[in-house]
Amino acid sequence: MTDRFKIVDEFWSALEGSPFVMLGLPAQKVHSEPMTAHFADKKGPIYFYTYRDNRLVAGLSQSNNAMAQFVGKGHEIFACISGQLVVETDASVIDRFWTDSVAAWYDGGRNDPNLVMLRLDNVDAEIWADDKSVTGKVKKIFGGSIAPEDIESRHLETAL
Repeated sequence: MTDRFKIVDEFWSALEGSPFVMLGLPAQKVHSEPMTAHFADKKGPIYFYTYRDNRLVAGLSQSNNAMAQFVGKGHEIFACISGQLVVETDASVIDRFWTDSVAAWYDGGRNDPNLVMLRLDNVDAEIWADDKSVTGKVKKIFGGSIAPEDIESRHLETAL
């Protein structure tokens, strides 16, 4: 597996293990907010349940250019994803990711009138993977600095 595909696979695996991102619409000029990501495969899109009156939904009338930031559970992988955020209207997609933990957020359950699903169509991402070599671990343990070329070699810009 090439480095490119390996890093992308590491990203999706990390997102699956800790599906939390900070999602925002840069045009709103407000802070991003934590959201739980749902996805079917390692190609995207990424889906989010939220409330109809959420500021992200309101901001879509201004611009649907979105950014999501991700930090893996063990801080071994980082990503910044940009794409187009839209309201998902396909009921089968909304049902596909419905779980008891999602239901706990919506008093009316799956038919809650305030429920909306957003879909982030992935345009591109920058993904950074931690240096997992022995040298990288020693630098981290002893507080040493990691050279820019070490970081850059694990950095990837890609369309997901």
